[in-house]
Amino acid sequence: MKSSSLNTPASTPLNASSELPKLPVWQPFRRPVERWPHLTDLLIVLLMFLLTLLMWSRDDAREVLAMQSLWDVIAFQCAFVGSFALLWRRTHPWQVQAIILGATILLELGLPADGIVAMAVSLYSLGRYEANTRASFIGVIATLVFVAIDQGIPVQPTAAGTVTVMLVWALWYIGRRLRFRGEYLRLLEERAKYLERERSAESERAVAAERTRIAREMHDIVAHQVSLMTVQAGAARAISLNNPEAASEAMASVEAAGRQAMTEMRHLLGVLRPTSSDTALTPQPALNDLPALIEKVRQVLTEVDYETHGTLENVPTSVALTAYRIVQESLTNVIKHVGVAARVQVCLSADHDTLAIRVHDDGNTTGERPMVETTIDGQPGGGHGIGGMRERAELLGGHLYAGAADGGGFEVYAQLPTGMVKT
Repeated sequence: MKSSSLNTPASTPLNASSELPKLPVWQPFRRPVERWPHLTDLLIVLLMFLLTLLMWSRDDAREVLAMQSLWDVIAFQCAFVGSFALLWRRTHPWQVQAIILGATILLELGLPADGIVAMAVSLYSLGRYEANTRASFIGVIATLVFVAIDQGIPVQPTAAGTVTVMLVWALWYIGRRLRFRGEYLRLLEERAKYLERERSAESERAVAAERTRIAREMHDIVAHQVSLMTVQAGAARAISLNNPEAASEAMASVEAAGRQAMTEMRHLLGVLRPTSSDTALTPQPALNDLPALIEKVRQVLTEVDYETHGTLENVPTSVALTAYRIVQESLTNVIKHVGVAARVQVCLSADHDTLAIRVHDDGNTTGERPMVETTIDGQPGGGHGIGGMRERAELLGGHLYAGAADGGGFEVYAQLPTGMVKT
């Protein structure tokens, strides 16, 4: 597991030994071992083989080193094979333990030598690197049984024999505990990486959702205000010669609509850049802003009727914003596709858990009204026009219908839940 870097301020001297973390004494030796594992295993093999020969030179088996008979050669080969089998202790731990245990049993049965020092390293490797718990237990139990019988513990227990058996168990147990610790640290590292990936994915999803919301808001703001400005500018141009005063009023309305559009867009885009703590942001439009919207539209359309039923004060903020945008987009579509001669009815009905929105025009269309608007690439609307209104409603758990009305004309009808929506 990678160690975390030390974050030291620029003003702090790096040579201050009192502020640096103290590494364990064995840490400088651990890094070369992890960097060159094969070279480390080769050095361990040579050391174990030399220690075995040194042990044989101090007991009754010193004559084996002279290799004056076939049995001496076989004993020497057992020590050689048992020691060099440690080269595979990381990848095949139980097989290595079986080879060393077999060589040791062969020496005990009749060869003129006793024991292989590599047994200690093999026991540790059996606990440390063997993934199969059953194979690891079988290997250590077989070794314990052999050592207990070799030390004569079943017949006549001795202190030396008991210590030897405990040492065999301790070597294996140390390796096993280190394996469990390594697995625990590995799982922690994998979990940290998983959480980091999830955090990054969640951030990307949040950014995508925010971009979609901003694109939807931009469309609703720009489309509505530009439609009003276009109609009023056309009316001003038509009456500029006969009635300059009325034309001036129409152009003043165009200017006011443009200023309001700029204000709303500046507020909306302000979330994309850092703002100071004392910057006051204009609140998002709500249901109490609908009368002002209707009055602006009445300056363009022939007739706009606005009705409300029920109590609208307790409607959650998110639902109020969605309702405002749906009405705004519906009126914008009427201006674009029906014209100034249209008659529109806007009705909002609220009960204890639902807000119903209905925008109906008389159908005097001057052009073909699209059922679902499209984006630049031609795909179904993802935050624009009727598709954007439908998406807003579905995000809150509601639904929206836009199409021909039974009595003629065009109708937008939406139902938004208000009982379970958080403000």
